[in-house]
Amino acid sequence: MSLEGDKSRRPVRPEKMMKVGKPESMEKKPEKPEKVEKEKKPAPAEAAGPLLTLPPENDKTVYRATGRRKTAVARVMIKRGAGAFVVNGKEAEAYFQGEMDRFSIKSPLRATKALGAFDVRVNIQGGGTAGQAGAVLLGVARALKRAVGGADPVLRAEGMLTRDPREKERRKYGRRKARRGFQWTKR
Repeated sequence: MSLEGDKSRRPVRPEKMMKVGKPESMEKKPEKPEKVEKEKKPAPAEAAGPLLTLPPENDKTVYRATGRRKTAVARVMIKRGAGAFVVNGKEAEAYFQGEMDRFSIKSPLRATKALGAFDVRVNIQGGGTAGQAGAVLLGVARALKRAVGGADPVLRAEGMLTRDPREKERRKYGRRKARRGFQWTKR
């Protein structure tokens, strides 16, 4: 068998041959001079956060708002005080057993740095614990928006002023629930 007649083997051209040596990525590159960092200008006062103005301590104005979530409706009243939080005649810690619910109802006060500056009284009806906590959160946020100057952008950025529109879908005929069908049996 001779290789001369085999056309599948082509001769290797010298210009196509690989270079032997270090790959290009390993070759030393000339060092770039280090960049000199420019002095940063101090940020304006607005970048640090909006200026929040609480009403004076002797102010007896009661700020009212309504919060809703699922089927729960919360009527919220806040006024300057020592920081009491009463829900349906009970302390908030006693009314809401879940740690997340207790944390969430005070989050608007925390966001506006008004925790301990207002007395909060809430009457709530309907829904379960999660729906009630969401309703209280929205009601407190809406009341703080009225009471604290400059609180609107802070609360809106945290998403506390947006009403959650999700509610239970109605049941349809021919179905067991809103979308779940009856159990299918083969025979």
